Amino acid sequence: MIGIAITRHGSGAGRFACGVLLALALAGSAWAARVPEQAYRWHNVAIGGGGFVTGIEFHPAEPGLAYARTDVGGAYRWDAAQRRWVPLTDWIGHADANLAGIESVALDPSDPQRVYLAAGTYTHEHAGNGAILRSADRGATFQRSDLPFKLGANELARGNGERLAVDPNDGRVLFLGSRAHGLWRSEDHGVRWKRVADFPALATAESASASNWKKQAIGIVFVVFDPASGQAGAPTPVVYAGVSSREGGLVRSADAGRTWQAVPGQPTGLRPNHMVGDGRGDFLLSYGDEPGPDSMKDGAVWRYSPASGTWRQITPRPGDGQRDGFGWGAVAVDASNPDVLVATTFNRWAPGDEVYRSTDGGANWTPVLARSRLDHSTAPWTAQARPHWLADIEIDPHDPDRVLFVTGYGIWASRNMGALERGGQVEWTFEVAGLDETVPLDLVSPPQGAPLVSGLGDLDGFRHDVLDAATVQFEGPRYSNTESLDYAGQQPQVLVRSGHLHGDDHALVRAAYSRDGGATWSAFAKEPPDGKGAGQIALSADGTRVIWKPRDGSHWLTDAFGARWQKVRGLPASAVVAADRVEPALWYGFDPVSGQLHVSGDGGVAFEATQGGVGTIGDWFAAELLPSTQASGVVYFAASWRGMMRWSAGRLERLGTIENAFAAGLGAPAPGRTTPALFVFGQADGQVGLYRSDDDGRRWKRIDDPMHRFGSVRMLTGDARVPGRVYLATSGRGVIYGDPEP
Repeated sequence: MIGIAITRHGSGAGRFACGVLLALALAGSAWAARVPEQAYRWHNVAIGGGGFVTGIEFHPAEPGLAYARTDVGGAYRWDAAQRRWVPLTDWIGHADANLAGIESVALDPSDPQRVYLAAGTYTHEHAGNGAILRSADRGATFQRSDLPFKLGANELARGNGERLAVDPNDGRVLFLGSRAHGLWRSEDHGVRWKRVADFPALATAESASASNWKKQAIGIVFVVFDPASGQAGAPTPVVYAGVSSREGGLVRSADAGRTWQAVPGQPTGLRPNHMVGDGRGDFLLSYGDEPGPDSMKDGAVWRYSPASGTWRQITPRPGDGQRDGFGWGAVAVDASNPDVLVATTFNRWAPGDEVYRSTDGGANWTPVLARSRLDHSTAPWTAQARPHWLADIEIDPHDPDRVLFVTGYGIWASRNMGALERGGQVEWTFEVAGLDETVPLDLVSPPQGAPLVSGLGDLDGFRHDVLDAATVQFEGPRYSNTESLDYAGQQPQVLVRSGHLHGDDHALVRAAYSRDGGATWSAFAKEPPDGKGAGQIALSADGTRVIWKPRDGSHWLTDAFGARWQKVRGLPASAVVAADRVEPALWYGFDPVSGQLHVSGDGGVAFEATQGGVGTIGDWFAAELLPSTQASGVVYFAASWRGMMRWSAGRLERLGTIENAFAAGLGAPAPGRTTPALFVFGQADGQVGLYRSDDDGRRWKRIDDPMHRFGSVRMLTGDARVPGRVYLATSGRGVIYGDPEP
């Protein structure tokens, strides 16, 4: 998944001290009594996958127990009975949204109840430090230990691993490999951490990557114990760690991690990214010239035999980067048969990435996907996606027919891997039920047609006729991102959207319209004369006029879906625009820089400033204008630290209680009401959360709860037809919808 920063409202405030319990069950008691609570039921709008699943871990002792980590969408536990993934980190709130990216996951082989997460999405200066999240109940609840450094779950090498590991002989002991601060050790189940002093400087001096477009510290990418070197109840003596370095990054300790030396005879010139033991004393390692995921042009797979100190290359397709042009993502071994191996190519764009399988310890390999069928029924949109970023692959230790590999958009799982040796076809399912990792960029809920239409990062967008079932992408012009959506208030089957491709293609018109509620789309005839990128787009109440402000451009008006354009007069370039939902001639513009509201009564040709304003907010603020769905001449807008505002009949007023409005949306009126329901993601009585008002902002209820915070909500909207229902655009957990508890 592309990097979507979740720093708009900050990400580091409110962190707990080392080892303090996240008292989830008690957190509600701290809410201010003046804002009553209403219980909601929360679900994902079903899309299926959509983001980079960076790693999978099976528990070696308990069948059916597995965990997955993602770069921006948290961690999940597999529910084998329900055959779906259970999200574990939805409790992470706004102040700690940076923890929603999971750098590494570790299981205790001796205790199936324990799971550990190394959480932290970014290492840039505005991101908060990382944390170790510790659970003794399979992720139902977590305790937290803050780290004195940052983690980078959505940065280079995020598919390497695992950086975090539990000693299989002594579950009190954990090691964590950091990106820029060396190796760290805990002796009390991850509560307290201390840096390992005698670890090679290679981890901090030689591990940076200048992969294509940026340079980042990569550091220690995996820690692997040799359980056979020790005995239960005491720390394992032999431990390996892999540094992402081309100078020989595999180091070894023979004294439980106190001292470390480079492993002799190891290959150089490539970076190690995964290491796994084969159960009989050997280890398999995969390598790439870069850490991935955005670039890898060479790589290899090696077998290391500690007993003899020998190394043997077992790469499925040996060759140098000049000839092959791809690397190797991961290697795995069957727990019941050390001769059965699987490995994944990485960045092999032609003819496409492949899974290779060996049944003789790596002497010979067979391509698997070339003899496979991928079942797209659980997420039809994946028929248009090609497996890529195969950063991890795992063989279920309790069922060797079941092999899972990750991609940049989800998880594929085989049902019958053994069919390969019988001359049959391997069957794969897209196993992402419950795991939705998209980043929604805009949402609309029209009063007719589908209840929801979404614009997404990476996946363009969807018309959601049924919220809980798989759906299909937009038909027509295909964008990587749909950034802005709108519908006509009086002709709600007419929609417009703007979007762009990665590495934007100027031959593509970056706006489209639909006359059937988003089922099919047609491109605009042409773009306005200036501007770059998608920008913001809005549609008049009767569906005949469009105002589009491409990124870095001016506001332009068309009454022919782009066949002709005229420049809008009277609006500053920083203004956002919205059309009245009832009166076609009426338009609004709000400038967050000056805090001034502008109005047009001539169909958007020219705007005039209204008297007064809210005052300067700042050009960093992503302002939202929300014309009333129930009456003409009424518009609401979220005005950041100036609160929630309403303009009506030339009068501007602030709606009480909401102290800071980050995002807002309108929904169907409550029974017996004539004004739309107001939903706000913001702050009331000092508490950041989700709030709803059914009486035009006079009284508010808090509708999220300690287990459902969803990090930082990018935007939200109410359902146009179902009172109380709200849709949330998260920063990595997809589209969430909530309904009041009956």
